[in-house]
Amino acid sequence: MTKAIKLLTALPQAQRERLMELAKEVSFPEDTHIFEAGGTADRFWVIRSGAVHLDQQVTSRQRVTVATLGAGDMLGWSWLFPPYQWDFGAVAFSNVRAYEFDGPSVLGLCVEDPLLGLSLVRTVAEILAHRLETTRGKLMEQYTMRRRSSPI
Repeated sequence: MTKAIKLLTALPQAQRERLMELAKEVSFPEDTHIFEAGGTADRFWVIRSGAVHLDQQVTSRQRVTVATLGAGDMLGWSWLFPPYQWDFGAVAFSNVRAYEFDGPSVLGLCVEDPLLGLSLVRTVAEILAHRLETTRGKLMEQYTMRRRSSPI
């Protein structure tokens, strides 16, 4: 399994400092819906403290938590890829403090500094690969448990 990557610690110091010039400190009270699937994705966050659940609406009345993110984790990647819409929803599981980044401003910085852009995209790709691997493992666990509990 790939190792969990933290965006701000993965970037070289000079690139991290440039990116942090765009950071804005924000907070979300517990149970705040930070974003909903299908909404416009124009920003991302790096969680400083607290926890956020990523969820997926599976029926009109049921949401399923697909991941829980905590300190150091990047929240939101849809700002980087067309059509710039959230694929999941995000809810603050506890009080959350985070750095917020405006997506278009970060993309502008990436054009201005192509090495930072390459580092950022590679790091986001590593984060996504790890999350995909983790999700696949959870799905396999659920499938195995259901097969064991199903009558033959």
